[in-house]
Amino acid sequence: MKKCDLMVDLGRRRFLSGAGFAAAGAAATTIVSAPAQAKPAAALVEYPANKLGTVAELKVNEPKDVAYPDDDAPGVLIKLGKRVPGGVGPDGDIVGFSTVCPHKGFPLAFNAADKTLNCPGHYSRFDCEAGGQQVWGQSTQNLPQYALRVEANGDIVAEGLDELLYGRLSNVL
Repeated sequence: MKKCDLMVDLGRRRFLSGAGFAAAGAAATTIVSAPAQAKPAAALVEYPANKLGTVAELKVNEPKDVAYPDDDAPGVLIKLGKRVPGGVGPDGDIVGFSTVCPHKGFPLAFNAADKTLNCPGHYSRFDCEAGGQQVWGQSTQNLPQYALRVEANGDIVAEGLDELLYGRLSNVL
């Protein structure tokens, strides 16, 4: 068997000491740079506050049609029946989303059985219990979710969106 002329025989001790030095260096780099790699806060585009409805109007799994931030941006408020991330209200289960598919602008329909908003155009599906995260289909972004608050009198107020609305070049009114 012919031996390769380019191989270097380090020996086990030398190899292990070099590997240990490399691992220590990688660990030190991770520790020093950890604060700089903290997860950024979600981007929120603020719009003028707008009342979309009241807590008393909502029934579990029955979407209420709304428009936000203007009349050309259809959406829904949904009471999901269980506490979810981004949910508001006494039970933390009220969410709001744009109902225009971010892929090609088709109108979305709510499926109460699995709590998704579904697109009839290219079959994108968005999970309402997971902040509008896309779970299937052609879309390249999640569904825009409303930043909501509930006032003491039960009014549900939208204050912004976390994604770009379909068909708009910016989220500026």
